[in-house]
Amino acid sequence: MTTPPQRQARRAIAEAGAAAALTLLLGYALVDPPGPSSWLPTWAAWPVAAVMSLPVAFRRRWPQAMLIVAATAAVLATATGTVAAGAIWVSFIPTALTLYLVASTAPLTRSAASLAGCLAGAAIALSVFYTQVLPSLPPALERTELPPYWPVEGGTIGVFMSAAWGVGVMVRRQRHLVARLAHHRAEAAVADERRRIARELHDIIGHSMSVIAVKATVANYVADLHPQEVRAAMTVIEQTSQSTLTEIRRVLGLLRSDSDPHDTLAPVPGLADLSELADQATSAGVDVELKVPADAALPSAVALSAYRIVQEALTNVVKHAAPTRCSVTVALDGGQALIEVLDSGPRTQREPRSASLGGHGLIGMRERATMFGGTLTAGPHAEGGFHVVARLPYAPADAAA
Repeated sequence: MTTPPQRQARRAIAEAGAAAALTLLLGYALVDPPGPSSWLPTWAAWPVAAVMSLPVAFRRRWPQAMLIVAATAAVLATATGTVAAGAIWVSFIPTALTLYLVASTAPLTRSAASLAGCLAGAAIALSVFYTQVLPSLPPALERTELPPYWPVEGGTIGVFMSAAWGVGVMVRRQRHLVARLAHHRAEAAVADERRRIARELHDIIGHSMSVIAVKATVANYVADLHPQEVRAAMTVIEQTSQSTLTEIRRVLGLLRSDSDPHDTLAPVPGLADLSELADQATSAGVDVELKVPADAALPSAVALSAYRIVQEALTNVVKHAAPTRCSVTVALDGGQALIEVLDSGPRTQREPRSASLGGHGLIGMRERATMFGGTLTAGPHAEGGFHVVARLPYAPADAAA
């Protein structure tokens, strides 16, 4: 993951400020220690403090390398007596800060090995200092409230190191969880988009192929006796095919990542296009009575769902009941759109109408209704036909906009 340049600059400034602050802290600890002073002259305390603090300024660019530099500097300074007795733990603060970054970016096994190496190096350096270096240092000029005591300094270093490593591990785990959640959300969004496009294509192709199949069957039966009806059927097939290709092109255009801004796609169908659906169903043998308010206005997403529900319902009528009569009614009541499709059943004895109750068509219609918090009921009615009722809630303000 790339970081914006401004953010990188702010981080670099913050790291440089932290290194400068640590230089002052380490320098004062060397100049005015709580225990016996270092053998270094006073002026040399500041270059030594700067060297030990420098890895903090570059730890984000090279975390593992800077950890090695910081730990090595602290261990050598301790083992050679460069640091001040009673404040040795201060020399390991840069190491702890760098170890935090390693733990937050490196795998757990690598960061744990780094922690173990730092603790081992600190323990060896403390042992050398208290057994070999401290006895040779001149005593403090005045009594101190914090006399040199290796268990205290060793415990303090251990707590610093372990706390820095633990916080880094928790930060890395949190980042990993956030990244996984974002990945799962992206996958869910892609899956939802695929289902939506599949539903769109099913509705478009299913309706159009039903009309084409009916007209092709009619043309095949009357080809010899009624050439004019064959021509009329071919005209319907041609118009339906062109309309279907336009809609498929619009849906597939949503998948293009390099869409041409000059490429004009067909607008999203809505309530104004229901008359075209009715004409197509009429050409397939279904006498459709369409009732839609002249001033009907719905949000585009709700209008598209209403259009698809009517399209799928008419497709089922054409497939299972044609020739027959059918009424399509759309009513807007406050914040709810009521869509009702009612057919009179087949005019001739055919397969039981219950065959159309299942399948992807009814499932797709119900999915379109429930995605807006609406409902859809479907089933045979007393007169022998099929009844579909969908209720889609919407915000009137969005429709007006």
